Formats: sequence, C-alpha cells, structure tokens
Amino acid sequence: MLWAQSASAHGIAGNRYFAGTMTIDDPAVADELILPNFNYLGFPAQGSDVVENRINGAFARLLTPSLAFTVDSSSVHQSWPTGRTSGFDKTNIGLKYEAFRDNRHEMLVSIGLAWGIGHSGAVAIGADAPDTIQPGIFFGKGFGDLPDSLSWMRPFAVTAAAVDEVPIGSGGMALAPNPVTGRFDTVLSPAVETLHWGFSVQYSTLYLTKRFDGGPPKDEPLNQLVPLVEFRFDSPRGQATAATANPGFAYVAVTWQVAAEAIIPLNRAGGTGPGFRAQLLLFLDDLVPSLFGKPLLADRPAHSQIAW
Repeated sequence: MLWAQSASAHGIAGNRYFAGTMTIDDPAVADELILPNFNYLGFPAQGSDVVENRINGAFARLLTPSLAFTVDSSSVHQSWPTGRTSGFDKTNIGLKYEAFRDNRHEMLVSIGLAWGIGHSGAVAIGADAPDTIQPGIFFGKGFGDLPDSLSWMRPFAVTAAAVDEVPIGSGGMALAPNPVTGRFDTVLSPAVETLHWGFSVQYSTLYLTKRFDGGPPKDEPLNQLVPLVEFRFDSPRGQATAATANPGFAYVAVTWQVAAEAIIPLNRAGGTGPGFRAQLLLFLDDLVPSLFGKPLLADRPAHSQIAW
C-alpha cells in the first residue's frame, strides 16, 4: 500500500515529530524562527570564572522543499569577578539540506554548511574570532516501527549532530579580567578548531495513544509533550572537552514549541555549576502561511511524506 499526506516540514518523518533541540541542531529543514533561546551558565574562561546570560535568535527559510537558508546570532552578558562585559556574538549564515528521509522507519538525515562571519562579534565577550567554516551532519531516528513485542519502545527517538568549526585565520582579541588591577586587559584570543557534537533521547507522548501501532502515518494533532535529555560536547583541538547533560521537556503545538532544560555540567570545562535554558520555536509555515506557505524557489509546499 502507498500512503501519502501533505506535511509541513517540522522535522516530521512518518508518525514521528523530532523536537527542536537546544544544545544541538535537530535534523529538520523548515521555515522556523527561534526567538528567544535563553541560556544561563557559569564556566571557566580567560583564566577566571564567568557567569553568562545569552539570548540567541535563529531564522531558517526554505529555498526549496529540502534546502533552507539559516542565520543566527546572540546577545551575551557576562559577569566576572572584576566586572561585567556584554556584546553580540559572531553571526553565522549557512545552508541546510535534507539528504535522506525514510518515513516508514522514522528517519531523517540532514547536512549543513555554515560560515561564521569573522569579526562580526564583540571583543568584550571574546567573540572577535576569524572567519570559520562549519560543516555538519544531523540525524534523527524514531522507534515507532518496532514490532508489537517491543511496543513499549515506540515512543522513544534519538537525534544526533556533529559540527566541525574550522577557523580561517589565527585568532582575534578578547577582554580578560586582571585580578591585580581589577580591570580588563585586551589579550589575544587564539582560534582553535572545535568539534561540537552530541545527541538527544526523546519520548513522544503521542505514542501512548492506541492509534499509534507502528503502521502508516495517521492524521493526528501535533500537540504533545516530549520529555527529553540532551548531551552536548565541545571538543577544542588539544584541549579538554566541555560536557553537559541537559534534561528537560518540549511542549509542541501546531504553530509553536516551547522547551526548557536544566544544564548539568559533567566536568569543570562544561560549567562551574548548574544552569538553565529555555526556548520558543515558531513554525512559520503554519503561523504565517500566506508568507511562508511554500519555499522561495519552488511552487509547491514543503514536501509530501511518502510512506508505504
């Protein structure tokens, strides 16, 4: 049997919705706006400790049903023992492409390539970095296709991502606290290749309803609660990996998703104490269909899900 439905591109494969994650990028290619993504965490930096409040915004616009243009940046406020600094982080622009989809087995794979615009960030927060190239891969797999003997596992899904941030240049400048003078000194901030990677484990409460039996997709509402835990790792070449565990939840509606997580450092590089993050994600194609109802370079909606 061949079954098809018209689908918005919110990271849906078959019956599975992959929640928009906050510490790693999800496998969705869609018209989306993240505003805000708030992050609070203390961590070691520049030979001292800093507590950082970060407000991130990100925008993605479909060019074709499977290719999106992306842009993101952040406003950052830092509290050091010697004072406070603030400014904008580096701006990133890029392309993200849905390379593989298997609706029957609830699987998505996307690839991306971003450009970190050199010196677009503030020296005050150490964001005066050179240009960077950021190739990445993003994966999602749901277990709704499991047999009846393993039906208890059908609500689960995993996503994973890896982005290699490669600097093109030697470095930039940053402000570092001077404990002797009680002021900030301008210092060199070397550029280091960094691998950003991680994974999430998600639980879809829609699979607790009787209609989800591992068969073809059904016309179900998107609304659902998705408990999840993310694990993030930042591995600078030749330096210690910063590791965090991030338990939380996402609540998904038809036009938006709200999510919140605790940040639990797994080592000192990952943080000096627990933190917190929260996010509002807007599905622009459903929220403003007259403007985002179809890709910029195509006459048809996002794409059709072809199951089996």
